[in-house]
Amino acid sequence: MGNIRDLKKDINYVLGDIIEAVYVWELQNPDKDTKKSEAIIDDAINTFDDLIAKVNDRKVENRKAHLKAVNTELEDRGRGLIDKINALS
Repeated sequence: MGNIRDLKKDINYVLGDIIEAVYVWELQNPDKDTKKSEAIIDDAINTFDDLIAKVNDRKVENRKAHLKAVNTELEDRGRGLIDKINALS
């Protein structure tokens, strides 16, 4: 795994792309209800806040393992959000 700066950039890019995908879906479906899509955006913002807080936590014993776990959590939560976007109807 790269350094902390790269992990923060990955978090920003992944969740930013997810939010952008929701906005694209909303533009392509102007007649649909946006409550579910807005909830996905809120989820992405909360995920961003949680993951950045975990990256900035310096009180962990094994920093390398902790950051690897944050990266894995980013992948899992990002996949979950993408699944929610795909389920929008």
